[in-house]
Amino acid sequence: MKLSLTPKSPPGLVRSILRPSLLVGVLLLLPCAVFGNNQKALRQAQKALRSGDFQRAEHLYREILQKDDGELDAHLGLSKTLLKQLRLRESFDQAARVIAANPLSAEGHAVLGYALLATGDFRLSREEFRTALNIDDDQAMAVAGLAMIDFYENRTGSAIEKLRRAVAMDRDEPDYIFSLGQAAARAERYKEAADAYERFLIIAPRTDAERRARIRGLIDFLRYLGNQSSLYNVSGPERTVLPFESIDNRPIVKVRLNGSKNLLRFVLDTGSGMSVLSEETAHKLGLRPIARGGLARAIGGGGRFEIVYGYLNSMDLGDIHIENVPVYVRHFYDLTTPVDGYLGIAALTRLVTAVDYGTRRMTLIRQRNRADLSSLIDRVATTGSGTNIVARPGFEIPVRTTSSGFLSGEVTVEGVQKSMNFIIDTGATVSVISQRAAELDSFAEFIQPDRMRVFGAAGVAEDVKMAMLPKVAIGDCIREKINAAVLDLDPINETAGFQQNGILGGNFLRHFRVVFDFQRGILRFEPIDTAKANSPGTQEPSGL
Repeated sequence: MKLSLTPKSPPGLVRSILRPSLLVGVLLLLPCAVFGNNQKALRQAQKALRSGDFQRAEHLYREILQKDDGELDAHLGLSKTLLKQLRLRESFDQAARVIAANPLSAEGHAVLGYALLATGDFRLSREEFRTALNIDDDQAMAVAGLAMIDFYENRTGSAIEKLRRAVAMDRDEPDYIFSLGQAAARAERYKEAADAYERFLIIAPRTDAERRARIRGLIDFLRYLGNQSSLYNVSGPERTVLPFESIDNRPIVKVRLNGSKNLLRFVLDTGSGMSVLSEETAHKLGLRPIARGGLARAIGGGGRFEIVYGYLNSMDLGDIHIENVPVYVRHFYDLTTPVDGYLGIAALTRLVTAVDYGTRRMTLIRQRNRADLSSLIDRVATTGSGTNIVARPGFEIPVRTTSSGFLSGEVTVEGVQKSMNFIIDTGATVSVISQRAAELDSFAEFIQPDRMRVFGAAGVAEDVKMAMLPKVAIGDCIREKINAAVLDLDPINETAGFQQNGILGGNFLRHFRVVFDFQRGILRFEPIDTAKANSPGTQEPSGL
């Protein structure tokens, strides 16, 4: 309505008409201005997030929320930004605020699911992803989240199908493409994996030069593998038994490489996805690098080591023959117990592996699609009347596999309320608690005055704190008074996919006969007579 003012209008009437009109105008204009400013700032923050400038994105999102704490898109964006920086508690809090304000936010549930998954809470994260898809079945982040649960829980085929769908739904999200590359590589679909990583490099932010160098080296490695015949081909008898030594809680077996007559000393290392050769061993074998891939972060020394890929024609473990074995090559820092290499999980994937710390024997059994672990590894006892199968008491425990190829199980520590994820590592002499876990109030009384030296992949860590854990359990397998080194596990968690709070090492495992069914992601723990178990001296921890 148009107002027409004339000199005849009484001044008081003019004022009474103008004031309400101006007030309405101000009320109408202010929300528009705030909305417009928010949208511009949100676009800038989203652009910073997409470009990998997480500090700027966080700053911009927080500026928006200082002016308008009800801007849910800013809370969501901030949650994603914090998640990229692995600040998981803060990421969770921001996503939870969105859902509290809008329970039907599919994206809010998906982001919350990813924050939960990164902490290792698989049950609640699965619920959040499913809730997101019930609200919006085109929520790509929720599809990718369920794919990663499949990936970690060893359902690789299902993970690949879901990740392909997520990529088709959002082709500009580099994280989904990177995850597809990881899953394809684990399924030995090397061309698809290399193609995914190349696509990732095209669309991903260019801010992390170190990570991009690692991926370029990995692409070269995958292209090489894609041109070979199938990997890890196993031949030989149904089973073979190898003796091992264990002077520092690590099983060390004799291995023959590339048909050589010489036997080499290898640590059985379930804390490594691929097998590893020392630089000296590679030189003796005349093994040349097939690819190099930047620097990897690890425990000890400078915290980094060069990634060098090699390739073995064959590996013999007793009577078991394995052909086409990819390996890493790196420098070994531990000179107290010299070894030539580490036998990783990938080389044993097609074998059920039983490690008996009591008898110091490792049994390898070729997979024949049998679901019952106990039927494969029951002890054969010879009596006067013939051969009998003697069943062993024990516990079967499902484990997950991290993005980087480590086995991870849920562990409880007496005095700590929540269960935690620990890497199951036969290649570690002692168990480990992460620094972040050790900083919790519940761990304060466990810290000891003693210090230790630790040999890691990247060098030697000096003056490492120790903790005495009163009671440690994985499933129904319990040991008391377990020594643990307190180490920074952030380098491991950067590539693990979900948070690892510690490592279950040889000083725990040596009290059991441990059976690894890598394909199915199942461990079987059988208690042994502790008096017969290896009782090492005071050697310094290594192989962490």
